[in-house]
Amino acid sequence: MELLLRRFLLAYYFFSILVSYCFLYPFFYYYSRNPSRYTRLNFFRKIWAWFTSLSAGVFFKIHYSVPIDSKRTYVICANHSSFIDTNACIMVAKGPFHFMGKQELLKNPVLKLFFNTIDVPVDRASRLNSYKAFQKTSENLAKGMTLIIFPEAGIPNHYPPQVEEFKSGPFRLAIEHKLPILPITLPNNWKVIWNDGKRLGMKPGVCDVYVHEPIETADLKVGDEFELKEKIRNVIKATFDEQNYSGKTQ
Repeated sequence: MELLLRRFLLAYYFFSILVSYCFLYPFFYYYSRNPSRYTRLNFFRKIWAWFTSLSAGVFFKIHYSVPIDSKRTYVICANHSSFIDTNACIMVAKGPFHFMGKQELLKNPVLKLFFNTIDVPVDRASRLNSYKAFQKTSENLAKGMTLIIFPEAGIPNHYPPQVEEFKSGPFRLAIEHKLPILPITLPNNWKVIWNDGKRLGMKPGVCDVYVHEPIETADLKVGDEFELKEKIRNVIKATFDEQNYSGKTQ
């Protein structure tokens, strides 16, 4: 019975995404046509993320280690275990921002508008496509657009999830542009909806969002990204493990 209710809530959540997308589509379309309008586009994305989460009884509780300077450009890196991780990161991001995500999102009827305009799709199986995607992202960072990325490059298949190894690409970008990295730990989103929810459905709840102190890269050089990615992963993983596995045998 519980699984049936969780699947009903999941269906309702996706229904709310579709209906609200249709309602907001004129705004999404207009503001996505010109990069000069992207800040306003992100404003409506925040409204969309807030409304769809709220409609399913999902609330985000954001914990800041230190105050974040909203005028700076960041490379935001978060662990990835849930469909709603994007909403959590949207709630944190300030100023102009964009995502880098997998190429398959271009086939998503809702997300393709964003990945054809403001966001950057990447096909990691193609070296040429990956190069072009990172070049585009580099240009966006140079324009002052914060990057939101999940450096695990996907949601792990095993349950319960753990923080997987990180790809080094976003950390090299941060070093090249001398931008701070903003680590985010999402420790319990997977308890509300794991992956896309097809297996276990969805339940209402409070999702904690831990925004750690930014890690500066001004004194780093290309080649340091490998050590940097481990440092960031350790920061994220420590909080994730503390919230999920403290006192347990992994």
